[in-house]
Amino acid sequence: MIKRFALEITGVLIGSASGWMYWKYIGCTSGSCPITSNPVHSTLYGAVMGVLLFSMFKKENK
Repeated sequence: MIKRFALEITGVLIGSASGWMYWKYIGCTSGSCPITSNPVHSTLYGAVMGVLLFSMFKKENK
């Protein structure tokens, strides 16, 4: 099962790490930004974007 979803798992890990790093180093300090002002929201958004990005490269079986 891990082999089957390897790209999606990689996308979640890289995306969530990227989202957290974006919050940590660039994020919104005023609190008016709905995604980047909270580390949980930023991490989840990064994870979703990572899965969507990495799933584009998956080959479909016929």
